[in-house]
Amino acid sequence: MWHLLWSIEPTPHTMNLISKKHHGLLDYFVGALLIASPWLCGFYNDGLQSFLPIALGFVTIGYSMITKYEYSVAQVLPFSFHLLLDTIAGILLAASPWIFDFNTTVYIPHLVIGLLQVGAVLLTDERFLNSRKRKKNKPRTTQLLYTPWME
Repeated sequence: MWHLLWSIEPTPHTMNLISKKHHGLLDYFVGALLIASPWLCGFYNDGLQSFLPIALGFVTIGYSMITKYEYSVAQVLPFSFHLLLDTIAGILLAASPWIFDFNTTVYIPHLVIGLLQVGAVLLTDERFLNSRKRKKNKPRTTQLLYTPWME
């Protein structure tokens, strides 16, 4: 089951574990979770505390549908820009209870989902960002520099 959620070959020196393909699936799940969170977490009202996650959910699904990855409708938006948008949306959502002064009413769902969104960006394997470019170009080679201790 873990291989469905995480990339099979993470690099040993980094924490980038989510593949581009799985990040795409996660985007739609997070978008739907954001839209449903006011009702799921019981804080729905007519205020900004409800409107913000719903709006960010629709926006997340919208830019996910035009990102250059497997689960998009139109591949327009570069994946690196998509990750930037995810980061901005996550930070905005996590900080929104204090920015818009509704932290006395509700803050945990906004903070948790926002931090999870930023965490997903940090855990996304960036090797997949330029994987097609590397395949077209010659493979990377390491040049061995001459040093006196090698004799």
